[in-house]
Amino acid sequence: MKLTSCLMKMIGQGVLAGALLMAAALPATAQSASLIDDKLVAELREILAHPVVQMTVRSQNRKYGNLGQSEIDKLDAQWVQERQQDDQPLIAAALNNPASMYLTQIQAESLGLFTEIFITDQNGLNAGQSAITSDYWQGDEAKFKNTYGVGPSAVFIDEPERDEDTKTVRSQANVTITDENGRAIGHATFEVNLTELARRQ
Repeated sequence: MKLTSCLMKMIGQGVLAGALLMAAALPATAQSASLIDDKLVAELREILAHPVVQMTVRSQNRKYGNLGQSEIDKLDAQWVQERQQDDQPLIAAALNNPASMYLTQIQAESLGLFTEIFITDQNGLNAGQSAITSDYWQGDEAKFKNTYGVGPSAVFIDEPERDEDTKTVRSQANVTITDENGRAIGHATFEVNLTELARRQ
């Protein structure tokens, strides 16, 4: 699966290794989440319009749509517990579904622009992800409340944070997932490497 043409142009000819070496010399704009502009947000929405994302989120909404909070908490606790165990049925099911494989491929093809991608259903429960998240339920977090909780067109860009291991600055771009009729069905988080994005721009 190829990234859309606009995102491919953003990738350009650079290599991630060069971006890491240049990170310390980048201007202050590399620290700013304002680098995540309308053009990039449109690319994120195009990624989320893919049938595998749409089918996965709708399917999980049908499966978990009527869950009560106690059941959601139980699933979340199971996820956190499984992270410490060899037997991981809930995590394995999430990581091996078609949406997770698609998002993993999108992350890989971004060549360092995206460092994590995950999507949730209408409850804020993970429906697909490119890597294991710390928890299963995102519904109590600002990323979900400020997107799905606001409406179909909502976008929430979180504060930038510096990753000391890679010497890069990152920010989470969060958007509401909508169906073909423009109705909110879930939410998505893209962790964006702002250092790499500044280099490309």
